[in-house]
Amino acid sequence: MFLRKTGCTALIVGLLGCDIASILAQSEPKPLAATLGEEILAPSVSLFQLKEYLLKRVAKPPAPTSGQQWATESKQLRERLLKVAFSGWPSEWVNSSPRFEDLGILQGGTGYRMRKLRYEIVPGFQSTAILYEPERLEGRVPAILNVNGHVGQPGKSIEYKQKRCINFAKQGILALNLEWLSFGELNHKENEHWFGAHLDLVGTNELGLFILAMRRGLDYLYQHPNTDRSRLGVTGLSGGGWQTIILSSLDERVTAAVPVAGFSSFVPRLEASWTGDLGDVEQSATDVFDGQDYTHLAAMMAPRPMLLTYNAEDDCCFRAPLVKPLVYDFLKPIYKLYGKEGNLEWHENRDPGNHNYQLDNRLQSYRFFSQHFRLPLVEKELQSDAEIKSYEEQVVGLPQSNLTTLGLARKFAGGIQRQPIPTDAAIQATWASSERAKLKAVVRYKPTGIRRAWTVANTKNKGVETKSFLFSFENGLSANAVWARSIGAGDNAPVTVVVHDDGKKAAAVEVSDRVNRADQVLAVDLLFTGDAWSKIGSAGYQQILHGTGDRPLGLEAAQLLAVTRWICGVSGNSKVRIESRGIRNQVAVLVASALEPALFSEVLIRDGMSSLAYLLEKPVEFYQAPELFCFDLYKQFDLDRLAALAAPAKVRNEKMLETAAK
Repeated sequence: MFLRKTGCTALIVGLLGCDIASILAQSEPKPLAATLGEEILAPSVSLFQLKEYLLKRVAKPPAPTSGQQWATESKQLRERLLKVAFSGWPSEWVNSSPRFEDLGILQGGTGYRMRKLRYEIVPGFQSTAILYEPERLEGRVPAILNVNGHVGQPGKSIEYKQKRCINFAKQGILALNLEWLSFGELNHKENEHWFGAHLDLVGTNELGLFILAMRRGLDYLYQHPNTDRSRLGVTGLSGGGWQTIILSSLDERVTAAVPVAGFSSFVPRLEASWTGDLGDVEQSATDVFDGQDYTHLAAMMAPRPMLLTYNAEDDCCFRAPLVKPLVYDFLKPIYKLYGKEGNLEWHENRDPGNHNYQLDNRLQSYRFFSQHFRLPLVEKELQSDAEIKSYEEQVVGLPQSNLTTLGLARKFAGGIQRQPIPTDAAIQATWASSERAKLKAVVRYKPTGIRRAWTVANTKNKGVETKSFLFSFENGLSANAVWARSIGAGDNAPVTVVVHDDGKKAAAVEVSDRVNRADQVLAVDLLFTGDAWSKIGSAGYQQILHGTGDRPLGLEAAQLLAVTRWICGVSGNSKVRIESRGIRNQVAVLVASALEPALFSEVLIRDGMSSLAYLLEKPVEFYQAPELFCFDLYKQFDLDRLAALAAPAKVRNEKMLETAAK
């Protein structure tokens, strides 16, 4: 199944009957640069391998045999997930009381009024909300938290959300409409959700921020003097549906939930990832899905009432027929264990059937909440078109100095303190051993061997010979490389390994230079690098790796070490030189040389960073270098520390990138 541009390799001769000899005979002799640019591993195959690898990491659905058993497991799982989500967060922030400011009444329509609110997510970082109140607010009434999805600039003022909140208020329900990070009044570049990865980098799980932002709203409603705490709901579309299942599963104060097109098991997300939408960084937050899947979160709602709403031909994500088996069908037996089958409902929207919370879905929501909140059954939406407020009318206002997600990550980075690197030779060995163990834990390093090194092509042209290799690793993933040397060089000539952020085809200058110096050169494209990934956006897949407890950086370092051991073995060298260009491979190389310094004689870095702080200061966005946003990496290590661990190999840097903030 491995195809090159020149034809079929020997790997599929038996399957497709390709005549390799005739194909190679038709090939013109190629210069070294052309050989480096040839595709060895097809992107479709590399992606298929990664999907298979990820699917093996997706947890199997829970299979409790009694309601009591699942109640006990749910409690333990809830505690564990909250511990992961708030890893690195100050406990005083996590456990603080809600801080809301009432900015006054915004006149609504007949039967309700609106109240502008501003609240603190964490110190220095505020958000806004609108509370829709029944006009005659007496005694205890139900309350529903309405969380945002990916609605762009309108944020909390999006039309369908206003209509929903107005109708809830007219039905006698308190409806709190929250703003969401990156939208509405929080629409700031540095609040884009992928900047949650920068929180990871400094040792603070990104999910904690999102939980705090929405949980403050639940705190407010729970403490409202008119809230009936036995009738407290949450609902939202898309990212709001995701917030609904996260908050409702992890907080038992929620008594009923309606997530709309907000989540699924990772299985259909990976199988049907043709949409290209694998979710934002928080939706596969680091380590949250190590041992559990969204099926577990959904099951944690049992036996509390939940209406699962999905769209038949969703043009964003989570199409109803694809997600139903591992969401609704799976949940039915768990609700049955409690004798509460009626508390779980499914609705498939076909009008309009796309990604929406329009009339049909709203009507189902009204009916569901009125039924479970013991209100008169609502089957019709009250007209509110004339009552929709503009974005400007709903602006609450935030301070100019308001923190952002990236700003918060920078703030945490400013508080990082590490023990200095020892200068005393007597204690350096002990220090290095301890730091190396810590590094293995941070990058989740798992050694892998080469199951087979496929030799898929060769050339001998103008005094240079090459061989092209496909490396199949024991963990099911692959890398590829081109080996080159002067025809006159010996079999045991010194070896230089070259890696380049833009792939081996961009490394022609470095490869030619070392060949001219009589070195053997192995130009390697590690996982997520080069033409095997050039047509694939790997950031979402890498984040799922983080979410399921793996680390792409550790996988890349393991591949590099395996390939280095292999080339040492076939060349008879005990050590190799290694050159990298670009920040991604710079860190992979430094991690590898820090873990096994005995393999390397020299490490040369070009176009690298002087510090991981560059990722925060520039800033580098997640999609540009996903593997570098490794939880705790900058908190525990910086590049000088990794270089010190590589001793006695000499680490040299050339043409370093500036780190000044822009």
